[in-house]
Amino acid sequence: MIERLAGMVAGRRTRWITLVAWIVLAGLLTVFLPAVGDKEVSNAPNLEADSPSVVADQLIKDKFPSSSGIPALVVWHREGGLTEADYALIQKTTQKIVENPLKEQGEVIPLHQMPLPALQKFASEDGTTLVQPIQFGEATETEVLKENIESIKAIIGEASGKEPFSVPIDDDAELSVRVSGPVGISVDATDLFKGADVSLMIATVLIVLVLLLLIYRSPILAIIPLIGVGFAYAVTGPLLGFMAGEGWITVDGQAISIMTVLLFGAGTDYCLFFISHFRQELTRESDKMKALKRSFKDASGAIAMSGFTVVLSLLALLAAKYGAYDRFAIPFSLSILIMGIASLTLVPALLSIIGRASFYPFIPRTDAMAHAHADKKGKVYRKPNTEKKLGTKIGKLVITKPWMVVITSVLILGIFASFSSQIKFTYDLLSSFPEDMPSREGFEVISKSFTPGDLAPITVVAATDGAVPELAEKLAAVPLVDHVQEPQPSVNDPNLQSYTVILNTNPYSQEAMETIPLLRAAAEAALTNGNVAEADQKVWIAGQTATQYDAKVLTDHDNNVIIPLVIGLIMILLFAYLRSITATLYLIGTVLLSYAAALGLGWVILHYIMGVDAIQGAIPLYAFVFLIALGEDYNIFMISSIWKKSKTLPLKQAIKEGVSETGGVITSAGLILAATFAVLATLPIQVLVQFGLITAIGVLMDTFIVRPFLVPAITTLLGKRAFWPAKVSLIEESKQKAKG
Repeated sequence: MIERLAGMVAGRRTRWITLVAWIVLAGLLTVFLPAVGDKEVSNAPNLEADSPSVVADQLIKDKFPSSSGIPALVVWHREGGLTEADYALIQKTTQKIVENPLKEQGEVIPLHQMPLPALQKFASEDGTTLVQPIQFGEATETEVLKENIESIKAIIGEASGKEPFSVPIDDDAELSVRVSGPVGISVDATDLFKGADVSLMIATVLIVLVLLLLIYRSPILAIIPLIGVGFAYAVTGPLLGFMAGEGWITVDGQAISIMTVLLFGAGTDYCLFFISHFRQELTRESDKMKALKRSFKDASGAIAMSGFTVVLSLLALLAAKYGAYDRFAIPFSLSILIMGIASLTLVPALLSIIGRASFYPFIPRTDAMAHAHADKKGKVYRKPNTEKKLGTKIGKLVITKPWMVVITSVLILGIFASFSSQIKFTYDLLSSFPEDMPSREGFEVISKSFTPGDLAPITVVAATDGAVPELAEKLAAVPLVDHVQEPQPSVNDPNLQSYTVILNTNPYSQEAMETIPLLRAAAEAALTNGNVAEADQKVWIAGQTATQYDAKVLTDHDNNVIIPLVIGLIMILLFAYLRSITATLYLIGTVLLSYAAALGLGWVILHYIMGVDAIQGAIPLYAFVFLIALGEDYNIFMISSIWKKSKTLPLKQAIKEGVSETGGVITSAGLILAATFAVLATLPIQVLVQFGLITAIGVLMDTFIVRPFLVPAITTLLGKRAFWPAKVSLIEESKQKAKG
């Protein structure tokens, strides 16, 4: 039946139908459906509607409308001290913005109406810096905010006759201006991802192409996987754009960037898995169509199983409560699903059309064909000695010294894994951005000239029920609080009081986040002391620090839910495919060990070599889902080869040949997949650098330690118990059936 299926997609006539069908499908979807890039949402919410900071933000909007919105902080700075001309420029700019409001502009402090002495009081004590807040509507799109920042730059540039936004912040002679705060950070972050999309795509394609050329030394073969991936991308993009347009999913730039890498890396792997089988069959069969059908029969199960494993693992992200995780699920799983279909339809059709020439100039031939080719050229044909292959030597080592291999592999992975317990995590948004990013430069100026917490104040709202507890004093006593501003009553609810809390540390840092529960506890205690009933229901905390604290809470929840869910799903799939509890357990165990080792080695490189103090809190879950799913791909491909060979060979011989047969293609696939993830480490966004580095390390560990050494050595040690609950090995079972 499987061979008939191969004939349906790659037969002498049907191969053209398959190719045309993909061309038509990609063309129609591209023409009639929107591109996924057109439907990206740059400011999609990550928190749930009932998250405490979200509830607090909504309360502030309703009850304190004058203080709601998101601020852009225009940072005016002159290292030698602001001059009267600088203050005049600030007033001129303010007047222009007030008289001609920007889109969605809210409250603006009327600096242009103040006399110079009053205006100077807004500057820092050393007189070098003035921070001008400009409020914009809470739901303002990032594109609109970007237009507003560009307008502010144009206004200042026109009024000054200079370009203060390009002046270094440490320049002694000139005025520098930067836009920071939530608006500046949001716009800069979006620009980073948008700028990364094109460069990431180009770099990924080039590195895959170069590696394929270096590994296989065949220009045609190098292009075939890229054609398959290209068509899969051309189909996936419009489908995701349509789904986003209908409101079924939300897509963002980060998800699309990583999806591109995943598609090229994993997609190339699936193509190579099929191509390697086809190449082997061409050395045994002179008829390319028969060879193609046999390779389809041998490879389709492992490819389908590998793809299904990745798809289900990525779909598990739908169980996440944190929005960024949830938004990854559909784009990633759909792209892998379509790539799996392409690798079993389009790629076989292309190979059927091109045939042996796909491998030019190193064309695979049967012994008879190779003899004839050598005779034609007047050369002596020498059959390749497979015993000299590195894969064969590794296979011999694995079956002759399995204990040594297992102990050495576990020791190496275990040492690296031990460093994972030292990892420190951060949810600091600014730390993931380049140091020369304008909003981060603005923050640095604010930190030096003012209290760092001025960048993103915390707002505590309390329902006092008519009582006047000493809330401000209690809040000010919390560690890391610099000061608390005078409370502001709600315009439509006298019982509500709003307190602005300024921290003396970076409001985006881990230690700042830890003050949120302390502030809540202090506010509740003050209310309780003031005889306010149900105090725990009458405190709300908003601001960027509170938002990040809620993000950490949801991330911790998702780690506890998704990691066991992914492990459970993969175990079910492995058992269904292999029908062996023993194999399922040690295949899962080895990949979990390599995941921990990748985290540990990644931390060693990031912390001790690159000087990173902490990695982003989202990294462990991202890396886990990818490494567990993709790591099992290689295990499935190799173990399925051993399983099939064990039907006709003694188990040790099957292991030796299985390792030798799959060694080249898995090594090639692993190098390509690791390289594509490593491309992320070239981007100026730390969260992607850390994710790309750790994932690339994990793929390499699976490729060079787990797959060739650890898994086959464990299989050797277990012997027929590796097939448990079957009581005998497959070869013995086959012999018994033959006798019967």
